Amino acid sequence: MKSAAVRIGAIARKEFKHLIRDPRILAAVLIVPIVQLLLFAYAISFDVKNVPTVVLDQDKTPASRQYVQAYQSSEFFNVLGEVADLSAVDRQFDRNLARIAVVIPSGFERALASGEKAQVAVLIDGSEPNSAQIGQAYTVALNRVYGQKMLFAWADRQGLDVTQFGQLQAQVRTWYNPEKRSSDFLIPGLMVVIIMIVTVQQTAVTLVRERDQGTQEQLAVSPLRRVELMVGKLLPWTVLAFLDMGAITAVGIGVFGVPLRGSVAFLSVSAIVFVAAALGMGLIISALAPSLETANITALLISFLPAFMLSGFAFPLESIPRVLQWVSYAFPGRYMIAISRGVFLKGAGFAELWPQLLYLSIFAIVVTTIASVLYGRRSQ
Repeated sequence: MKSAAVRIGAIARKEFKHLIRDPRILAAVLIVPIVQLLLFAYAISFDVKNVPTVVLDQDKTPASRQYVQAYQSSEFFNVLGEVADLSAVDRQFDRNLARIAVVIPSGFERALASGEKAQVAVLIDGSEPNSAQIGQAYTVALNRVYGQKMLFAWADRQGLDVTQFGQLQAQVRTWYNPEKRSSDFLIPGLMVVIIMIVTVQQTAVTLVRERDQGTQEQLAVSPLRRVELMVGKLLPWTVLAFLDMGAITAVGIGVFGVPLRGSVAFLSVSAIVFVAAALGMGLIISALAPSLETANITALLISFLPAFMLSGFAFPLESIPRVLQWVSYAFPGRYMIAISRGVFLKGAGFAELWPQLLYLSIFAIVVTTIASVLYGRRSQ
């Protein structure tokens, strides 16, 4: 056991020396993840505000202007102005100058004054489904509130006291992220995606580099066992990736104000296991790839797409096809996303998230074993 630790330590020291001698790799591993976090966090946002809106007011009455004022006072809509006709609305949509158009037909005020149901049309650009869906929900809510306001005003003019009638009022409360900030949702997931990409890509070239430098034969005839070689190569990258996760967490908390409500110790242990699992995937690629170029491209495909699409980072896993849901179990990002968001936002710990940590641990052991077997066959 002691000799195995000595051999693993020797390999780890050798990898550390290689890293220190090449500052470009160190910069890529320690600085690029922070840059990626800042770029992604500022560039990606699911918050929908100030949606460009135009108005076609065919009534041009005090009532219609008061109705438009309701849109202008909302932070969701950015009323750009009025258009002359429906063809102008088409042109605004075609040029992406507006996403929503509010059409107030003539007779709007007269219908309200006579107690009839006034009609308005809201046209929504559906080329961006997310904005369209949220825009529709906000428009319906705004019109419901405005309709109630008009009803109360009419009842007051008629001398009726509507407060005597029973009313249904839903009290909606959002847990964990009451302000619904995208950064609170995205950054715990971004941490996983970025670490996945960086670690897999960096380790994917380690064994290939040994072959290119002609040192693979020396390792093959050394007393090192294959598993010891894999663990020794993983250790330096695990330390660097763990530093990356710590830096990303600090930036997330300090710059973006993301809350960290759960156990830091549990998050740290889970991060180490996740990094080991991701590095194991990189070693498998490295054991199979015939060249550095192939290793780089394969690592990018294996790490980026599953981390982005099959981890629950951008889309709920329940909403993707069932087959892809099964495929997502083969990637560690699925488990770490659940752990990261659970710890950051929900204050969860081992009692709630131990299954994900168990799956991650099994995944790390399996991929490291597979990498050592593949490397052994390749060496023979």
